[in-house]
Amino acid sequence: MQLIRSDINVDFIGKRKFALIISGIMLLVSLGALATKGLNFGIDFTGGTLVEVKFEKAPAITDVRSAISPKGYGNAVIQEFGAPEEILIRVQNKEAENSSVISTAILDGLAEKFGADAIEMRRVEFVGPQVGEELTRAGIMAVLIAMLAILIYVTFRFEFRFALGADAALLHDITIVLGLFALTGKEFSLPVIAALLTVIGYSLNDTIVVFDRIRENFAANRKRKNPLDENLVVNDSINQTLSRTLMTSVTTLLVVLALFLLGGEVIHDFAFALIAGIFVGTYSSIYVASPVMLALAGRFKGNEDEIKEMEARP
Repeated sequence: MQLIRSDINVDFIGKRKFALIISGIMLLVSLGALATKGLNFGIDFTGGTLVEVKFEKAPAITDVRSAISPKGYGNAVIQEFGAPEEILIRVQNKEAENSSVISTAILDGLAEKFGADAIEMRRVEFVGPQVGEELTRAGIMAVLIAMLAILIYVTFRFEFRFALGADAALLHDITIVLGLFALTGKEFSLPVIAALLTVIGYSLNDTIVVFDRIRENFAANRKRKNPLDENLVVNDSINQTLSRTLMTSVTTLLVVLALFLLGGEVIHDFAFALIAGIFVGTYSSIYVASPVMLALAGRFKGNEDEIKEMEARP
């Protein structure tokens, strides 16, 4: 099945200045939202109370939420924990509240809805702000280490300017996804950190596919002793990999949309981050990584040396 003609020739590189304006606007809006509104950190980062309750019969998550909403905890994170009868409720502490007050209010709300004999309090734990700070640092370090590893890998596999193009695309993607979370007020939690790392891998995979084709076409031009027009070669390479890029994006998006629509409250924000990441990752592999690589031509090595070294690498 062929969704895109093999002879398609879209002038992606010719439109890179327009794409630069679009990217600039998205980045400014994202940075502005992060600076003014900030991220809505979940209790994983800010601290809060965790309550585990065992029910006589497995309850619906919506029923549990409706039971504790009148007590002021409608925004709690509610999920199954192990067996369907065991429910984990995570609540962000308000001022003048402690874990004892919160757990008592939750237990009262559940007893009113399900009956006192139908529920059993298993444990109550307080997650302190210090733990949240450690998780914040660990999350930032995970992203930075991933970026550094990518820089080293792409430099070894291709060239330093290719590595800078790949990292520029990844920074572009992460900033926009974070900006969307700031704009929408969605909770930023540990699963969202996992989604960001997944977005990094997805975006990099798309970029590497395009870069591989660019390297092949550079080498082919050299063997034929054709004049090297980098803009033309890069544009041809993007068009040649366009079918694969779109097919990968569409099939991945279908799965993530199913998670977003049917997966429930627990993975809603995780799936939202992945959906946003797929869109901006596909865009950046075409309009950010390659144009940045082209803009850096001749900055680190002569083009001839660059092509010879790329041709010699596996």
